[in-house]
Amino acid sequence: MTRSHLHPKKILIIDDDEDDFFITSDYIKDIPGQSFVLDWCPQYETGLARILERAYDIYLIDYRLGAHTGLDLIRSAIAHRCDDPLILLTGKGNQKIDMEAMQVGATDYLVKTELNTEKLERCIRYALERAESMRALRHNERKYRSIFERSKDAVFLSDKDLRIKDVNEGMIALLGYSREELSARMLPDLIEDKQDQAHLEGRLKRWGEINDWEIVLAGKHGQKLSCILSASMEHDEIEGDYFQGIIHDITALKKAEKITLQAEKLAAAGRLVRTLAHEVRNPLNNINLSTEQLQHDLKDPEQALYLDIIRRNSHRIEALISELLDSSRPTEMALGRNDLRELLEQALDIAVDRINLKRVRLRKVFPETPLFLDADAGKLKIALLNIIINAVEAVEPGQGELIIGLLQDPEHYIVQITDNGCGISQEHLSRLFEPYFTSKRNGMGLGLAATLNIVQAHRGSIDVRSEEQRGTTFTLFFPRP
Repeated sequence: MTRSHLHPKKILIIDDDEDDFFITSDYIKDIPGQSFVLDWCPQYETGLARILERAYDIYLIDYRLGAHTGLDLIRSAIAHRCDDPLILLTGKGNQKIDMEAMQVGATDYLVKTELNTEKLERCIRYALERAESMRALRHNERKYRSIFERSKDAVFLSDKDLRIKDVNEGMIALLGYSREELSARMLPDLIEDKQDQAHLEGRLKRWGEINDWEIVLAGKHGQKLSCILSASMEHDEIEGDYFQGIIHDITALKKAEKITLQAEKLAAAGRLVRTLAHEVRNPLNNINLSTEQLQHDLKDPEQALYLDIIRRNSHRIEALISELLDSSRPTEMALGRNDLRELLEQALDIAVDRINLKRVRLRKVFPETPLFLDADAGKLKIALLNIIINAVEAVEPGQGELIIGLLQDPEHYIVQITDNGCGISQEHLSRLFEPYFTSKRNGMGLGLAATLNIVQAHRGSIDVRSEEQRGTTFTLFFPRP
């Protein structure tokens, strides 16, 4: 049973002629199977007040209302966000008034001289059904608009050529662009990799959808964002084909995975080193004891020389084992309040000779105010120095540029060390912090492993971005105190 059968519909007739009110009322009362409550209002101002009170289901409005017209009343009601049915009544047919009534928002237009019960029944039924449908549409629009705007994920709409038409606040926050800046861009332009741009455009235009695709987006300020993108083509009867999509930011998850993997690698390497050290030191101790015993008995100078070579190299092996063990142990900290700017300056002072010998251009971007951190100054200086020296060694003499930046966000102090050197291959990038891995001819592969150990001991993390023949950026994140 419909709601109209349960409750009588309330109708307000706004007409300055009482006789016309009675005529119209009689027609409405004769509508079979319906129950109505009819009220009369003869004045424009009172009629507008009643409309804004939302006390009636439908309003029949005469065209002539003293100094005003029914069109004026409808305009004012619509301007006040009235969504109830407003039907205009006029004494005689006029196509211009008919069209104007529809344009300003009237639900229907009736000529008084042509009124009858059947026509009014059909008009009222249509107006009420249309009003109910429009309310449902507006409700759904508000509901989905709220979901669109409040979603933490980035949501976007684009035309069929992938030009962005609308975005939510989540996408603005993710990428750092304003709504206007995003509306002027093509969707593929937000993707960092050129091949991925072409893949997205080809996939969407050929198949009309893409699901759970992992990509890297480039933010306004150069930040690289690991995301999962899904998009599909939809059709609108008015605007035609368009794309809608959602982007889920997994940058923090990726960073956490990388930190966990690095920690697992360090732990595994540490276990291996301790096992090897134990196995090597046992026979090495026997060698050292034997050389000490022989040293007292040998009289031949030539044999003594060979014994000294054995003894010195045994000690060198012992020192290497100790160094390997130190690199795999959790770093013991002597924390104090230190300014990150001063630690960077001190690390640069140590590396200044290498920087000058290679004629490297140095640019520092430091804030004017100190950034205090609870840190072990000596160890953190070593970690920073390792990265700076690697950057200097990666550039060509006379052509190198080194940029040291110190930034902050609400949660972190951020150190960025960027060079324009040879870069690191993707194959080597994944193994960069593994102990004993090195691409240098005379390197041991312990510098960056020790650096990571020190940074993690300060509850920090390291991110590395590199492109071969373009350069490398090390980004260190330290939690703010």
